[in-house]
Amino acid sequence: MKTQKTIRAALLGFGTVGGGVYKLLVRRKDELADKTGASMEIGAVLVHNIHKKREGVDPALLTDDFEKIVNDPSIAIVIEVMGGIEPARTMILRALQSGKNVVTANKDLIAVHGGELLAAAKENGVDLLFEAAVAGGIPIIRPLKQCLAGNELSDVVGIVNGTTNYILTKMFEENKDFDEALERAKELGYAEADPTADIEGLDAGRKVAILASTAFHSPVVFDDVYTEGITKISSSDIKYAKEFECVIKLLGIARERRGQMEAYVCPMLLPEDHPLATVRGSFNAVFVHGDAVDDVMFYGRGAGEFPTASAVVGDVIDVMRNMEYGCMGRIGCGCYRSVPVKKFRDVKNKFFIRMQVTNRPGVLASIAGELGRHKVSISKVVQKVITKGSAELVIVTEEVKEYHMSEALEDLKRLEAVQEVSSVIRSY
Repeated sequence: MKTQKTIRAALLGFGTVGGGVYKLLVRRKDELADKTGASMEIGAVLVHNIHKKREGVDPALLTDDFEKIVNDPSIAIVIEVMGGIEPARTMILRALQSGKNVVTANKDLIAVHGGELLAAAKENGVDLLFEAAVAGGIPIIRPLKQCLAGNELSDVVGIVNGTTNYILTKMFEENKDFDEALERAKELGYAEADPTADIEGLDAGRKVAILASTAFHSPVVFDDVYTEGITKISSSDIKYAKEFECVIKLLGIARERRGQMEAYVCPMLLPEDHPLATVRGSFNAVFVHGDAVDDVMFYGRGAGEFPTASAVVGDVIDVMRNMEYGCMGRIGCGCYRSVPVKKFRDVKNKFFIRMQVTNRPGVLASIAGELGRHKVSISKVVQKVITKGSAELVIVTEEVKEYHMSEALEDLKRLEAVQEVSSVIRSY
């Protein structure tokens, strides 16, 4: 009878996610042995302050010395849940170079240095897995790399930030304004004290970089992704979205078209019959189109202690199985192509434009003429009188290149009849 071996792991970080990973590994201890053929033991937990009391973990495991972990030959898996670029990057590189497998939930790091880290994993014949870096507990990286590998993918579109989705849901369903919905998100723990990364689209942008690289087999980094947040969305915009039978969602979009990729994040009007339109509150979802599978959608909790821990522990189980069968590194980077990312100015989108204009004959004609001069075609116009001398004008355009729209808006603002361009939102 084969003697069951023990695989030892170290946790780097013991915050919300780290604590969840530890609890889940303890909870699943017996099942891990059945699922992988080996038992799991946590050998060390790296923390900043070893004197801080932490519930549910043996104080003897705590250390503030990474050298003890990286130089311990009995530790085969390093689980990084610290976040941030440094020192996480240096620690993961050293772990990989010392022959240790790594599981990470660090989207910031993978979105910027993923290529470097995956190359190090390949060079040293070990695993680097990062399912939890995108959409928390929702399986998406593994499906893109494995389950959908028989497809040529063309679109990956997602709601990948729970904070902004919660805020927009509250604005849409309860008629709250942005600031009020944000404060409620903070109270519930969905938003950080400084929510900039969420509400400005930066968090979603990092996830789009990872999704695009994975789906289209070509490296995309965070700097390649155009990002725009939801801070300018108003209750008036929500009102018009309802009138147009749409919702407004912060979408992360990765596409491949004619040998070029598009990668961007922005709020968009989304028809209410689209599957992503039904994603409410803090939930996330990723919608994928492939030539063989057609449309599929992955939906669930995009963040939180146990949803994220679920993805991390799933990766740990995968590493343990690979170790048992001696096949580490079997699914690595996957970026075997070089597809350029299109400059955002050349991307085509439809637009919703809301403006305040002087209420007099000929104004609409002058605005339409200005748009036409910049190759912007109009598909819909709604005009509502606000006062005797002022009207609110909403124009929905056909698809137009971003730079044509940008130039048109600059010239519109110079028209005497245009008092204010209040909102510019893209339409999916």
